[in-house]
Amino acid sequence: MRRTLIGLSLMGVLAAAGVALAQPAPAVAPTPPRALPTGYLNAQTWPAASLILPPAPATGSAREAEDQAVFKATRSLEGSPRWSLAQNDVPSLPANMLTSFSCAVGVQMSPDATPKMMTMLTRMGIDASRQVSSVKDVFKRQRPYLIAGEGNICAPKTESLAASPDYPSGHATWGWAVAMFLAELAPDQATPILMRGRAFGESRVVCGVHSVSAVEAGRTNAGAILATWRGDPAFRADLEGVRAELEALRKTGAKPDAAMCKAEAEQTAKTPW
Repeated sequence: MRRTLIGLSLMGVLAAAGVALAQPAPAVAPTPPRALPTGYLNAQTWPAASLILPPAPATGSAREAEDQAVFKATRSLEGSPRWSLAQNDVPSLPANMLTSFSCAVGVQMSPDATPKMMTMLTRMGIDASRQVSSVKDVFKRQRPYLIAGEGNICAPKTESLAASPDYPSGHATWGWAVAMFLAELAPDQATPILMRGRAFGESRVVCGVHSVSAVEAGRTNAGAILATWRGDPAFRADLEGVRAELEALRKTGAKPDAAMCKAEAEQTAKTPW
């Protein structure tokens, strides 16, 4: 008891002398978890690609033989400008797509210059990735370099790449969906935009990581996804906001490098096989 009184007396003296006493830190409210972005599609609007697309070419079929012939022929492109474009097209995050399509649109797009478009592409990408993954698991077709058992590709031969089936091509689905989306926003540039979208998918054939039939199926798949997106009120509302953003940028924004765009156009002008 005596020690307690001495302690209390000492605290009183210190307080009277103006000495600040340590106080317990106030409780800090926990930061609420950040909401994760969501797509536009739901269970009712999700396009069942396994029912929409034609079946993947069967093992030993004439179509598989055609795909393999293109794979072998396009190995000769290694080291060429078209091979370099295919390597450029490997990254497919929304920010990469803004850069990849800037020449075709005619203005330098970026997360900073087009934030609304960046947000919208992020939501679209969530839908496209989930939808493609689900249908690949139905067909389970091997990638062409695995079927051939030889030949270089323009991306590392990782286990995760080998585990992801060929049909349909996710890159072709995504590239064609983005191209159609941008063509609606800038219809005066529709031809170069759609040419770039076609080439983006074909880059996967040049790379050797997708077959021609998988790329063609990807374009059909992209049409199915875009049709369902356009039926969503939130998608249509966001589209108009992005349209205004891009129209303003095209009036005052920086132009892409002319020499780079010329070189890109030369590579997207024709199918490389």
